[in-house]
Amino acid sequence: MEKPKINMAVYWGAACGGCCVSVLDVHEQLFTVTEHANLVFWPIALDTKYDDVKDMPDGHIDLTLYNGAIRNSENEEMAHLLRQKSKILVAYGSCAHLGGIPGLANLSTRQELLNRVYFESESTINNKHTLPKTEVKVKEGILELPEFYGEVRALNQVVDVDFFLPGCPPQTERLVEVFLAIVNKEELPPNGSVIGAIDKAQCDECSRKRTETKSIKQFKRPFEIKDDGETCFLEQGIICMGPATRCGCGHRCIEGNSPCRGCYGPPEGLTDPGAKMMSSIATIIDSNNPEEIERIMEDLEDPAGTFYRYSLPAAIFHKKIVHQQSET
Repeated sequence: MEKPKINMAVYWGAACGGCCVSVLDVHEQLFTVTEHANLVFWPIALDTKYDDVKDMPDGHIDLTLYNGAIRNSENEEMAHLLRQKSKILVAYGSCAHLGGIPGLANLSTRQELLNRVYFESESTINNKHTLPKTEVKVKEGILELPEFYGEVRALNQVVDVDFFLPGCPPQTERLVEVFLAIVNKEELPPNGSVIGAIDKAQCDECSRKRTETKSIKQFKRPFEIKDDGETCFLEQGIICMGPATRCGCGHRCIEGNSPCRGCYGPPEGLTDPGAKMMSSIATIIDSNNPEEIERIMEDLEDPAGTFYRYSLPAAIFHKKIVHQQSET
């Protein structure tokens, strides 16, 4: 007897589109996906409307891959709708998992972002100081835009998420494995688990040579060294997020002679990869002199953007806060 197909949806929130494309990157295995699944909603590929999704019975979608962070009211509305309509909701990719690169916007306030985009950018001419509005009345009716929120959030900060499949984007091999596990009704880990990844840190499986004692007198950027292809990046003074990032990506960046940037998120039990990296950095600086330590740390370009490239919205300190003094 032929096994019935599952209903599958793919949606993007605040994202670059790479995660949606990664679903196509399974190449000929896309036939495996379509053999076992009816794609009922996928804005990048199908002309299904939001109202079509609203008309579906609750739980009609067996599996939804939601990629992208929550940046505006449309992202949040669709997160709630797809949660309602889906049996399994997967935070697919770094942006849905931890906030991703869009989450770095949390280093600025909402007003700072609007000022930069609409008033201050080098290519913008806006003499009337016009800003977008959520509603504008025209003779044909009301035009609406989503509300731009004051901070970026990860998917699980808005709705309950069944599983997290990390990566920027997730490796296609992991996607196929997870998909087939769901199709074949294999035993899955508890809800809230990271799937398609390994609990170990990247450093635990990295093939680069390490010494017991690292001693750094200067941090450098990758273009400033001639990498030998064998020595640990950190020992060469290059920031590598390996100590604070879980395995599962196949070490493709490191195998390509590029340091890990942390897209697979922290290993099990580690909640703040940025804090972990700062702790790791502190142990390898070769100095007890506060002034020299400060000079060495000044070599780090954009530490917040480096240590929290993919994880700021999920961090302990997850956004810029401006305290307004009350008038007396």
